[in-house]
Amino acid sequence: VQLQASGGGLVQPGGSLRLSCVASGSGFRLEHYAIAWFRQAPGKEREGVACISNNDGSTHYADPGRFTISRDNAKNTVYLQMNSLKTEDTAVYYCAAKPGRASSQATDYDAWGQGTQVTVSS
Repeated sequence: VQLQASGGGLVQPGGSLRLSCVASGSGFRLEHYAIAWFRQAPGKEREGVACISNNDGSTHYADPGRFTISRDNAKNTVYLQMNSLKTEDTAVYYCAAKPGRASSQATDYDAWGQGTQVTVSS
């Protein structure tokens, strides 16, 4: 499984961004995989942001209310809509995949994208 994350950039506090994670691979079908977004800020450990399971699309958020994760299986793409961004959201955001149901633990994921930088600053 190969993952390509995109959509990061510079945004002012209170603004919005939508990240995309496109998955591909020989015989790959997104509906069989759970996808999660993690982030890592300078000097900090990687932390979970949101995840979405394969079958029922159930979701889990580390900070419910501002972010929304969704998937389009036909496009092999998972999105992370981020609203009301804060300076503390600044980080490199990674998407990750695992077969089956989602997990909030980074060690459960065996495929990772390259990361996309999100900077929230005035």
